[in-house]
Amino acid sequence: MTSDHTSENGKISVLLADDHGVVRAGLRALLDAQPDIVVVGEAEDGPSAIERVQALRPMIVVSDLSMPGGGLEAIREITKLQLGTRVLVLTVHAEERYLLPVLEAGGSGYVRKSSAHTDLLDAVRKVAGGEVFLDPAATKTLLRGYLGRVHAGDELDLGEVLSDREREVVKLTAEGYTAQQAADILSLSPKTVETYRHRAMQKLGLANRAELVRYALRAGLLSNDAM
Repeated sequence: MTSDHTSENGKISVLLADDHGVVRAGLRALLDAQPDIVVVGEAEDGPSAIERVQALRPMIVVSDLSMPGGGLEAIREITKLQLGTRVLVLTVHAEERYLLPVLEAGGSGYVRKSSAHTDLLDAVRKVAGGEVFLDPAATKTLLRGYLGRVHAGDELDLGEVLSDREREVVKLTAEGYTAQQAADILSLSPKTVETYRHRAMQKLGLANRAELVRYALRAGLLSNDAM
């Protein structure tokens, strides 16, 4: 008996959503060559992506942002389905105005098409494991633009909600660091970092790490040190 989101042999199941057949073929070849990943379906526009998520229940959707029918709208609708499917955006856009809406819509990260050959496999595995994958260069663009719009009066005071250590862990998580990387920076064990992150999420009423990243952005928790 198998569970939702995985194939019969336990691999990470992926749905490809892109309006270019050549792109889908290239992505399928890359992903299917991996021992732990399998492509279970394809879609060429937003509406068909939503339909196939309902039918196939993949663990991950690798989605173009500019496909017909609205890539961003598809993310919103897939998130609303609450099937546990996570959306990883593959985009040519690195501008901040494209990236923050991906997170706000419920996306679990983004990979630039120009670096897909080196970053996509890592991104799929991290998102499947519950992480948020943020392209480092694009993330700096996103944070710089966002921080430029944050006013002191709009920032949320987390001082009485989170401990100093929990704030540090939330900040590093929002900047795209893995538990191991955060542990190295803070001189802690990865398990301890996970514990602090879990406690912070409980205090803030957040369900997953993607929500944690979005919260940190809205709260103005990130500083120019991230640049």
